[in-house]
Amino acid sequence: MTGSISSAQTALNDIKARIETARLRFGAPPETVDLVAVSKTFSADEVLPFLQAGQRVFGENRVQEAKDKWPSLREKFANVQLHLIGPLQTNKAREAVALFDVIESVDREKVAAVLAEEMKRADKSIPCFVQVNIGGEEQKAGIAIADTVAFVKRCREVHGLNIIGLMCIPPDGQPAGSYFAHLSQLGQEAGVSHLSMGMSGDFETAIAMGATHVRVGSALFGKRPATISA
Repeated sequence: MTGSISSAQTALNDIKARIETARLRFGAPPETVDLVAVSKTFSADEVLPFLQAGQRVFGENRVQEAKDKWPSLREKFANVQLHLIGPLQTNKAREAVALFDVIESVDREKVAAVLAEEMKRADKSIPCFVQVNIGGEEQKAGIAIADTVAFVKRCREVHGLNIIGLMCIPPDGQPAGSYFAHLSQLGQEAGVSHLSMGMSGDFETAIAMGATHVRVGSALFGKRPATISA
């Protein structure tokens, strides 16, 4: 789907139309649903047509990849909002605070503490999401469901982080709706107003359950290339 402004615009228009249809179809919709274009592993040249077509919110998994890719793109395009959607190593926190506008993957106490320290040093307050291990999977990052509400409170009251929402990645190969509904319930209990959930194959279901941010990659960019090393 990449390669030209027109193909990028077509892909964006299709996804945005589906987002709006889903937003209006189910019950009381969120006022807006932000499209986070997941550009991880795609080169600057592949991202460029989407910027030219007007997309401004992008998601990256790795600090180093974002550091290599985005500074030059940001010089050419104003108002880019870059989300860190992958796990954050604490030794990358300083670079993450410098590079990203939103951090969606606060998943443990040490990360919260280091981010708070780096934001204070940089005199910044970056909106953050707490990542929840909504499927209770050992191989996935995220705070345990039972600890989520208390962890959000600690992030705010102990570390002073601006926690605006929750994020999750449901288990592969299972219907996602119940997991999205659970995250929505947790969000209410934790007192957050944003939910980042839903990807290319299930974002409409996520919107039905109250998603305010959907993370869409392959439905925009096409088949993902081999992962770029950190």
